[in-house]
Amino acid sequence: MTARRLKKSWWVDFRHEYVRYRRRSPENSQAGAKAYEATLRQKLARGERIEPIEAVQEYTFAQFAEKWFDDYVVPNNKHQEQRMKRYILDSSLVPFFGKMSLDKVTTQHVEQYKAYTLKQGTKPKTVNNRLAVLGKCIRTAYEWLEVKGLPPKITLLKCPPPTTGFLSPDECALLSLKAGGVIQDMILTALRTGMRQGELRGLQWSSIHWENRTITVRHSLNDRTHKLESPKSNRERHIPIDIDVYGVLFRRKQDTGYVFSDSKGNPFDSQYIIRRLDEVRSKAGLRKFTWHSLRHTFASQLAMKGAPLHAVQALLGHSSISTTMRYAHVAPSALRMAIDMLNPKTAMHTAFGQPVGNQWSEAMEQETKKA
Repeated sequence: MTARRLKKSWWVDFRHEYVRYRRRSPENSQAGAKAYEATLRQKLARGERIEPIEAVQEYTFAQFAEKWFDDYVVPNNKHQEQRMKRYILDSSLVPFFGKMSLDKVTTQHVEQYKAYTLKQGTKPKTVNNRLAVLGKCIRTAYEWLEVKGLPPKITLLKCPPPTTGFLSPDECALLSLKAGGVIQDMILTALRTGMRQGELRGLQWSSIHWENRTITVRHSLNDRTHKLESPKSNRERHIPIDIDVYGVLFRRKQDTGYVFSDSKGNPFDSQYIIRRLDEVRSKAGLRKFTWHSLRHTFASQLAMKGAPLHAVQALLGHSSISTTMRYAHVAPSALRMAIDMLNPKTAMHTAFGQPVGNQWSEAMEQETKKA
């Protein structure tokens, strides 16, 4: 019997017809491992197939990438993310790593890949996106095939923080003024709720709560499948609506169906509303921006008015506060207050709660009169 303990787990490790099999015992004891090995040997004797541990040496990256895509990506990712990962695999990762055995992919190979793609003029952010897919694929291989050792270390490139272009209040007012009909209503709703384009197109009347004056974002409309799916964060969120949005929605109120739709009640496709926004933007004489810019505008204006970033995170549906931190630079109030504390003209007097600057001004005025 070949049951043995590795670190804190019991394993079985044996060969059958020149093929090696290594498995962690479901019962973490020596007796359990021996019984598990006996069970595996009986299955092999009956002709039942068991994935051998050395099968990893037979898997090239290209072969496992196909298996990973079918067995992991398709069941767990939305259609758009599936398309993105399929493209990354086919256009970049498989051409570079495809012929390598999975257990032979090293950290040096990953660094060579990074250097190669950068020389081709690929942007660091794009390289990082590809590395994320590579890392997940290889980690899954090590887990599924029980590869010995650790997967190669993948270090992401340093990238400048993403820019977030947003509209000023005057630009927002001009945009709304030049729009009309359902597009005007969609623009206002986007500016006051921060909803994504797909969330706006997939918004249902059943998701609007008139008594509480809130919208529950639980759907996003997929253009390619023409089906409703969960939002990007895979969880619903609740957004309070102001009096303007409430009035717009109340005038359009229906019992069921899509909130924003054509004359037949069908939802708009993304290309249609993109064209309509471009028409309104051109009519208003504004610089080029997208529907997502309206979401950035919502978040940026909240931050500039002093809304806590964790509240902005909840309203936007970000899964991580690090994503919301891109708006921190437009919320300088706390930093400004800290700097002002150093200046006697603007610092708050701790005893009286009045700016020390007032006392400083009075003292200077008295000195001037004496002179």
